[in-house]
Amino acid sequence: MVSVTDDLSDLFARGEVTLERWMEATGLELGADEQALLARTWDTVQMVCGSRQRPSGEPYFEHALSVAAILSSLKLDVHTIAAGMLHDIPELAGKDWPRLRDRCDADAVELVEGVERMDVVKELRDQPEGGNDRDAQTEALRKMLLAMAQDIRVVFVKLAERLHDLRTLKSLPEEKQRLIARETSDIYAPLANRLGIWHVKWEMEDLCFRYLEADTYKRVARLLREKRQDRERYIREVIEQLTQALARAGIEAEIFGRPKHIYSIWKKMQRKGLDFHELFDIRALRVMVHDVAACYATLGVVHSLWKHIPKEFDDYIATPKENNYQSLHTAVVGPEGKTLEVQIRTYEMHEQAELGVAAHWRYKEGGSTRDERFEQKIAWLRQLLEWGREEGGAEDFIDRFKAEVFEDRVYVISPRGDVIDLPRGATPLDFAYHIHSDIGHRCRGGKVNGRIVPLTYELRNGDQVEILTSKAGSPSRDWLNPVRGYLRTSRARSKVRAWFKQQDHDKNVAAGRHELERELHRLGVRDINLEQLAQKTRFPRLEEFQAAIGRGDITAGQIAGLVGDQVLPPRERQEVIPGRPTPDEGKDDITIYGVGDLLTRMARCCKPAPGDPIIGFITQGQGVTIHRRDCNNVHHFMETDEHRLVDVSWRGRAESKYQVDIQVDAYDRQGLLRDITAILTNEKLNVLGVNTSTGRDDHRARMTLTVEISDVAQMSRLMDKISNLRNVMDVRRKV
Repeated sequence: MVSVTDDLSDLFARGEVTLERWMEATGLELGADEQALLARTWDTVQMVCGSRQRPSGEPYFEHALSVAAILSSLKLDVHTIAAGMLHDIPELAGKDWPRLRDRCDADAVELVEGVERMDVVKELRDQPEGGNDRDAQTEALRKMLLAMAQDIRVVFVKLAERLHDLRTLKSLPEEKQRLIARETSDIYAPLANRLGIWHVKWEMEDLCFRYLEADTYKRVARLLREKRQDRERYIREVIEQLTQALARAGIEAEIFGRPKHIYSIWKKMQRKGLDFHELFDIRALRVMVHDVAACYATLGVVHSLWKHIPKEFDDYIATPKENNYQSLHTAVVGPEGKTLEVQIRTYEMHEQAELGVAAHWRYKEGGSTRDERFEQKIAWLRQLLEWGREEGGAEDFIDRFKAEVFEDRVYVISPRGDVIDLPRGATPLDFAYHIHSDIGHRCRGGKVNGRIVPLTYELRNGDQVEILTSKAGSPSRDWLNPVRGYLRTSRARSKVRAWFKQQDHDKNVAAGRHELERELHRLGVRDINLEQLAQKTRFPRLEEFQAAIGRGDITAGQIAGLVGDQVLPPRERQEVIPGRPTPDEGKDDITIYGVGDLLTRMARCCKPAPGDPIIGFITQGQGVTIHRRDCNNVHHFMETDEHRLVDVSWRGRAESKYQVDIQVDAYDRQGLLRDITAILTNEKLNVLGVNTSTGRDDHRARMTLTVEISDVAQMSRLMDKISNLRNVMDVRRKV
């Protein structure tokens, strides 16, 4: 477990504090460069703080050192410790901060400014007391804080600052005490819990309980009839006794004590409706063994050593909880006649409980609906904490906590002040469908921070979003086209598809026929057998194929992939160059974008062949599976595991280039050629020639763009983007 320095009062009481004495008191060991960095920070903080005192009456300098000491005890790097010292300096220094900023460690300064950004919580705390709405809002605020912290170390600094604030609350007015305690209880203690910093979490909860429920806190404290140190002494003695008994039985085990905290005891009394004397787990042990057989053997040793309390035994190994939590729970009368709870599990069960779906904070906080992706990120963070202690390398450890951890989420605010969690890149249209399907269908515009924005606008953390709707409306088929960027979330796309599926089948066939003819016209494909084209898909009948296009199940890009062999000439066999490896059949034929070389294998469900439009699915432990884009399983993945889909292509298709002419017809306007050129640049296409002419009478511009493309899908995507430009009437391949 992480140990947290309680305070430095003894050191401060002895007189002048020096960096060397402070480092000795905190047990901090640094290299010469790190110590020099900390010394510069120390001098800056001491100069700015001087003799100034906080509202609690404590010197600002002592507060800075106490926060840094907490961060040191959490085994964080020197930059984070320096940020702990500096966290109050921008406010204290005022106009002098820009000058001082340049003298301080750049990494530490960035963390301090991140801590300031987290004060957004204070602006979002106006919400009704009690009820599920409050619980949902505070949960969303916790997530929002983590997402807005560009570096997860910012959260650690904020937690350390808040913990020391709680330790010095006693001298503040009662109203201020309750305000800080409530905010900590709602936001910061659960964050500490999610990050696995148990001691911070427990101390925060006990201190908050002390100020929010003073009478109850004192009553539970009196009922314990012993100090925390006495309880921990008792646990140590019990561990020693059980360790000897297990050794005699030939059972290898690790035993940890879990003395209960006052807040934890009270919560259990409330949750189960029990009196204090009916609780059997005020003191608890956790025993970890290597296999299931050893679990039950350990249970036998425990029951032979101490008297078992009837009806206080749960076998969650034979009958796991709904969240797959597994363990043996029993209660006994231990030494001195005191009740004792014992949990017995294997190391694998313990890892599942700590890192899997049965993580301790989940089943204890209650509630069955959680964001699965967010839980996975938190589990990863908790595992990194364990690795950090094992490796002992602070820099490598901290580097893993960078902002990429939460880069795929964005948190925006509704007109009512609710925090809405969406994938990064989500649009106002995604937001509308998240609120309600009907709002999404009738959406005709959006306001972000009071300004009207396009429906393709990418939302950012902290945006306030309002949806503009019509009285009666319906979704557009263009919304399903991924190239046009209207929808990011699979949830919204599925709602749009469902709407179209409910419409008349004949309309879908007619719309699909029109879309198919339009795409074939754009690609310059003539005299094609449509029946044979349909047979290449999972909709072998032409009518079903056209209806699928009309519903949006088959996109323009997929149509382009199906007719690619009739648009571009067959590829020549790749020349073998001495010294360069020849692509083998299988993984080397595939290029994976944005990921790097990974093990690949062809899916058995759809058996993709070279030339088919394909996509990759990241599996657990077996690399990337390559599917056809029209595979049934891919459609399922888009609804359930879209974040695990990656863009791939046949390596030969990525390396070969084809020269094509693109015809653009448009009403001429200023900047048209510039906009088209910007699209070509963003697509990273090589332009071989541009020929333009404008009619004097009709003012229609006709352009012929000669470009190099890799495949038909790329050409279709290019034409789609150009056709979205203002004044453009038609875009097609010139044949």
